[in-house]
Amino acid sequence: MHLSPFFLLLAGLPAVVAWGAAGHEVVATIAQIHLHPTVFPVLCDILNFTSTNPNEPLCHLAPVATWADRIRFRMRWSGPLHYVGGVGDHPSQTCKFPGAGGWEGERKHNVLGAIRNTTNLLEDYVDGSSSITTANEALKFLVHFVGDMHMPLHLTGRDRGGNSNKVKFGGRTTNLHSVWDGLLIAKAIRETPQNYTRPLPYKHIEYSLRGTIYDSYVRRIMWEGLLSQWASEIPSWLACPVPSTPTGLWQTILSTLTFNPSETDDATLCPYHWAQPIHALNCDLIWPPELDEPPYNGGTSLSDEERAALRGAGRDHHGCDDGECAEAEYEPRAPLLQLDTPQYAGAIKDDLVIEKLLAQAGIRLAAVLNWLFADYGDELTGASGLRVPELAF
Repeated sequence: MHLSPFFLLLAGLPAVVAWGAAGHEVVATIAQIHLHPTVFPVLCDILNFTSTNPNEPLCHLAPVATWADRIRFRMRWSGPLHYVGGVGDHPSQTCKFPGAGGWEGERKHNVLGAIRNTTNLLEDYVDGSSSITTANEALKFLVHFVGDMHMPLHLTGRDRGGNSNKVKFGGRTTNLHSVWDGLLIAKAIRETPQNYTRPLPYKHIEYSLRGTIYDSYVRRIMWEGLLSQWASEIPSWLACPVPSTPTGLWQTILSTLTFNPSETDDATLCPYHWAQPIHALNCDLIWPPELDEPPYNGGTSLSDEERAALRGAGRDHHGCDDGECAEAEYEPRAPLLQLDTPQYAGAIKDDLVIEKLLAQAGIRLAAVLNWLFADYGDELTGASGLRVPELAF
C-alpha cells in the first residue's frame, strides 16, 4: 500500500487537550509493551534517543506522548487535528457520526484525517521518500492523535466537546470534558488495588514501565483486561471493513460534498470505523440525561451570543487550556449535577470503560507501528491488514 501524503497547514485555531498527560502516557506504554522487537530500534532512531543502559529499553514512547499538546501554542495550526466535531450530532437525539451537518471546520482537518496523514508520512519514510525530521514529528503526532481519538468527547461537536457543560466532581466545580479528560483517570489511578504495586509475572511488561505513578494502573489494565476479559476481542479492534467507493456520476459528485469513509479508511487503517463505537458512548453514557432536563439544563449550555464571543476569543469547541474553561464562561444559572456518584463514576469504574478505551488505543497504536516498521521476515507472506500485536520481548 502506498499513499500520497499531504500535511496540514492551518491558521491559528484553538488548542485542545485529551486524556491529560497520564492517559496519553498510559496509551503509549501499552503500545510499547506490544511492539515487535524489530520496531524499537527504528523508533528510537527516529526519536533521536537511544539509552545506553542495558537494563532499560532503548527509548520510551511515553515521554513523547504529550508532545503534540506541549507544542500546540507554537504550532497553532495543529489545534483542530486533535478532535473531530460533528455538526448536529447531539448525542441524546440522533447520535449521527458525522453529524447531520457534517464535520466542523475544514474537510479532513481533524483527528481522523491526522491519523491517516501522519501514518502516510511514516510510510513514506519507510519507502525512503520522507526525511527523518518529518518522520520525527509525524511519529510524535501519531502517538498522540491515536490517544485523542479514543477520548469520546473529542469525537463530538456538542457543547465544544463537553467544555460548556459545567458539573460537579467530588468537591470541585469543573466541566464534563475535564471529568473525562483527567479526573476519572486520576480517580482510577488513586483507587488501583494495592496488589498491583507488585510486579506482574511478565518481564516484558515490567521492562516497559518507568517507575511512574500510573505503573500499577497499567498492570491492572494488562492483567484484568488485555490478558483476560478482552483478549478474545482484540482481533475485532483491528478489523477494517473495505470502504465502498462511489460508482456513477451522481455518487461521485455527492461524495465530494459529503463525508465518505474512504477519505480516511482503507482495509488496513480505518480511524473512522474505529471511532464510531467510541462516539456512541457520548449517546449511551457520557452525557447524563439529567443535563438535558431541569434543573440542570439551565446552567450548563452557553447562549448563541456567548458562543460567538468565545469563538472570537479563540476558545471555540475544545479550546480550553488544560481541559479547563475559565470560570467566566460559566455564569451559574442552575444547580450543578454531581458526577462523582455510584450511578455515574461508579458505573464507569465497574465496567472498566476508561481502561478499555486506553487499552484499545494502545493496541491500535502498536499494531500500526508494527505494520509500518516490523521485520517479520517471511512470516506474513500473503497477509493483509493489521496483525494482532503480541507481548514484546
